[in-house]
Amino acid sequence: MRAMLMICLCAMAFCASGVRAAEEPIALDKLPKAVLETVKKRFPKAELVEAAKETDGDKVEFEVTLKDGETKYDVMLTPDGKITLIEKVIAAKDLPKVVAAALEEKYPKATYKVYEEMSKVTDGKEAIAYYEVLIVTADKKTLEVEVSPEGKILKTEEKKEEKK
Repeated sequence: MRAMLMICLCAMAFCASGVRAAEEPIALDKLPKAVLETVKKRFPKAELVEAAKETDGDKVEFEVTLKDGETKYDVMLTPDGKITLIEKVIAAKDLPKVVAAALEEKYPKATYKVYEEMSKVTDGKEAIAYYEVLIVTADKKTLEVEVSPEGKILKTEEKKEEKK
C-alpha cells in the first residue's frame, strides 16, 4: 500500500511539473501560415531568424525572432496570427531616464547586458508594458529585471545563463 501511495505521489508530481511552459524550436517553414503572414505584414523589411513553439498547458504561442536592420525583435503570436507581445532590443540611451534611475538606485555598480522594450498588443494596439533589463550585480548575480515605464520595479528573476 505504501509503495502504491509513493507511485501515485511521484506520478502527480511528474504531471504537475509538465504544466510549465515548454519551448521547442520550430523550422520557419513549419510555422502556421497566419503567423508568417502577420509577421511579414507587421515587419515587412525584417529577416526571420528563428522560431519556437511555446506550450503552457493547453495554451500555444509561437515566438519568432526577427532582425530589422540593426534591431532585434522577438514577437509572440497565437496560432491564428494575433500578435500578443513584441520584445524589442534597444540601446542604453533609449531606456527612459526614470527606468534607468530606478535600476541604478536598486542595483548600484551593476553591469547592464541587454535592454528590451516590451510592448503588449491588445485588440491590435501596441503599448509599452514594461522594460526588461538583464544585469549582472556587483556580487556577480545575473538578474532579469522588469521595470514599468514609470520606473517601478515589477519583477526580478535570477538567471543561470545570459540572454543572447
